[in-house]
Amino acid sequence: MSRATTSPNRAAGKKNDKSAPLPAGVREQIPFVLDRLESAYGHESSPPDTYATGEPMDGLILTLLSQNTNDRNRDMAYESLRKKYPSWGDVAKTSVSDIAVAIKSAGLGDTKAERMKAILSKVRDDFGAFSLAEMKEWDAVRVREYLSNLHGIGPKTVACVMVFDLGLPAFPVDTHIARISRRLGWVPPKTAPEKIQDFLESIVPSDRSGGGHMNMIEHGRRICHARGPKCAECFLSDICPSNESKLSRF
Repeated sequence: MSRATTSPNRAAGKKNDKSAPLPAGVREQIPFVLDRLESAYGHESSPPDTYATGEPMDGLILTLLSQNTNDRNRDMAYESLRKKYPSWGDVAKTSVSDIAVAIKSAGLGDTKAERMKAILSKVRDDFGAFSLAEMKEWDAVRVREYLSNLHGIGPKTVACVMVFDLGLPAFPVDTHIARISRRLGWVPPKTAPEKIQDFLESIVPSDRSGGGHMNMIEHGRRICHARGPKCAECFLSDICPSNESKLSRF
């Protein structure tokens, strides 16, 4: 299960223009690709997250810690934080420097600690407690708008909380999903991850977003590597314009 994300680099809100024309055949190709990925890796929906506790605040802080690091470092930081400061109230009363020490394994300790403190303060002011449980009664639009306006929280972090902690439709885009989307020609080569997320959320049926997200990550980890992709083993090679065996003919 991956919540790994990158630093937020835009204020969420408006999506890109959904009326923009798609490359020929992409609309028909996406469900076909999702079917193949599902057959290979088996994720039909978003499975229970190891760290899903029923409290969205837990998931939000966990995903904040995942920014610019891997799952292992994130998990170490989260477990260290919760062991030292069992409640979010405890964290809120702790200095930025002490929080940074507790989450050192996740990197960017001072930055993440400062963001964490700001989020906890905002949530306490808005909800009267260090809890986002009330969001379970909200619709997706309202949830996205609120989370997007929290300090240091970008589109992918928002989408992770929606999918893993609230069961709402969203399509978080990590480095694997971004790479596969570009290589398949669904988006231009230099399209930013947040724009790819906008695109996938606009075209992938909501009931396939969780499973599609997990299967694309699995494919990126096993086959479609950033360097040395295993095109000869890839069951998408016949439709992939980036297939190395095709490129070598020119």
